[in-house]
Amino acid sequence: MKITTVRHFRDKATEMFRSKDPILVLRRGEIAGIYFPYPVQTLPVEMKREMFITLTASIAKRFKQVGMTEEEILEDFESFRRGRRQNRRRR
Repeated sequence: MKITTVRHFRDKATEMFRSKDPILVLRRGEIAGIYFPYPVQTLPVEMKREMFITLTASIAKRFKQVGMTEEEILEDFESFRRGRRQNRRRR
């Protein structure tokens, strides 16, 4: 697995997308994203489970930091989608 910064990933994205190795993208030392090239061999179930647990814990922590519930975020997303639909109809 390669490790890179967001800036380096952005600047060298086309090169990195050709890589056969997964790429861990960091922003200020924290995980910003993970890129898995396609086609990729199936990841071990344990690795998938660990990634899921880590990502969901990170999302839950951010929800708590901003003081929003999952329902509020879903409603915000739905209102955004409704707004986009209305804008498309106006064109």
